[in-house]
Formats: sequence, C-alpha cells, structure tokens
Amino acid sequence: MKKINGKLNGLRHKKSKNMWKEQNNKLYKKFKFGDFKETFAFMTHVALIAEKMDHHPEWKNTYNELEIWLYTHSAGDIVTEKDHALAKAIDKIGSKS
Repeated sequence: MKKINGKLNGLRHKKSKNMWKEQNNKLYKKFKFGDFKETFAFMTHVALIAEKMDHHPEWKNTYNELEIWLYTHSAGDIVTEKDHALAKAIDKIGSKS
C-alpha cells in the first residue's frame, strides 16, 4: 500500500479500543482523529483497500470524526463475511504505528 504524502505510519485513531457493533443489519464503528488531515488520510487508505476488495463502505466525516457502516447490498443489505473482512482490514490501518 502506498504512503499518502509520505506518511501513513503512525496514523492511529484515538479510540482504537472502540469495537465494531452490529446494529440494524450493519457493522458500525466511529473513529476520532487529531485533525481533518489525519481523518482524510485514513479515509483515503480505506478507499484504496475497499476498491481492491470491491466492497465499499457507507461513511460520514465531520472534521476529525469518521463513522463507517458496512453491509452487503448484493446479499439484501445484511452483514456478511465481506463486511467482517473489510472491518478487519480497516482496523489494521488504525493499529499500525
């Protein structure tokens, strides 16, 4: 995976112990970062992984906060193994230092 602006190492969301929750047939997790640039860098990294996996998140970004919902449209808008695999890949981004 390419580095963004030469810096992806050390990118860690502040609430790394926040777990994915299954609610309303979606996996959900909220992330909080130091500032908008860190949040956007994380989102860009997630986008590259999601594209490679051909599985794309629903998300909402407000300054340094990011909310992500994962579910599989082709399976009837429910949580599948694809969602769990993408969640695991997303968690790996935040755990790198």
